[in-house]
Amino acid sequence: MRRAVQLLVGVASLATVACTRADDQQPIIGLVTKTETNPFFVKMKEGAEQAATTQSVRLLVGAGRSDGDNAGQVAAIENQVAAGAKVILISPSDAKAIVPTITRLRRDGVLVIALDSPTDPLSATDGFFGTDNFKAGVLIGAYAKARLGATTPQVVTIDLIPGHPTGAQRHNGFLKGLGLPTNERESNENAAPREVVCMGDSVGDQAKAQTVMENCLQSAPGVNVVYAINEPSAAGAYNALVKAGRDKDVFIVTVDGGCRGIADVAAGHFAATAQQYPVRMAELGVQAGVEFLRSGKKPEGFIDTGVALVSAQKLDGVESLSVDEGAARCWGTK
Repeated sequence: MRRAVQLLVGVASLATVACTRADDQQPIIGLVTKTETNPFFVKMKEGAEQAATTQSVRLLVGAGRSDGDNAGQVAAIENQVAAGAKVILISPSDAKAIVPTITRLRRDGVLVIALDSPTDPLSATDGFFGTDNFKAGVLIGAYAKARLGATTPQVVTIDLIPGHPTGAQRHNGFLKGLGLPTNERESNENAAPREVVCMGDSVGDQAKAQTVMENCLQSAPGVNVVYAINEPSAAGAYNALVKAGRDKDVFIVTVDGGCRGIADVAAGHFAATAQQYPVRMAELGVQAGVEFLRSGKKPEGFIDTGVALVSAQKLDGVESLSVDEGAARCWGTK
């Protein structure tokens, strides 16, 4: 009996070694997101895992602790490259600070693709798969303009962090859609025309956004429209409006288009959202990484993964998906 147990242990050990060797032979792709908890990046990770399974590659995942955590992202990258990753997919938290690390990786033969957020400059990576963030801003700005009608806008903007391309493009695109003076899409600075009565940064966090909104209600009580960088920030703004009894006379527009965000549009918490497709970003990123590993071919420039406006109330002159259509697509493929 003892001999049989020893044989079984030996067989199990051999199987473990065989599995380890098989894993070692799989090409490795790394994914580094801004955070582990933001639902957007949770969905992106799921999309990358599904694509990696389909493409028979090993996926390593890592993240910063919060938006803006460049050091956390660098540490994740270093761990993945040390483990053998020859492709890194990254959603940069700090568009400039990450560039020296990316430059060194590319010099060493690692393919680096940005997902969702570009680097500054865009050319620092081999490719960028993401939303046209300026267009996303224009879509929600045009909706806000149509909803306001003849009413003069008094705008609160709840932004990301200073100088971030994604945050600036959404902010400035929103102002353009609203018909206000703004910066062009190439600018990483947030425009501040006089109709913007209060601005604050949330780093995409719900609690921080609620604090920004509470402060803005004190300093700019005449606000009638809120732009929020993403749906967690929009949720924080909504909580502040409810607390102040202002949720009926102030409306919110935002960007993301996740399933929870679409439900918030249906419930009237948000007037509209611009829907992104993180699963598609991840799928295309993994596919491009596999192509590079097999043939050496690299992607080039910006690849637009699509954006669509979702609203519960259709407005004349503004094309939008219904909440049912948005819910059917939420964060999947376009």
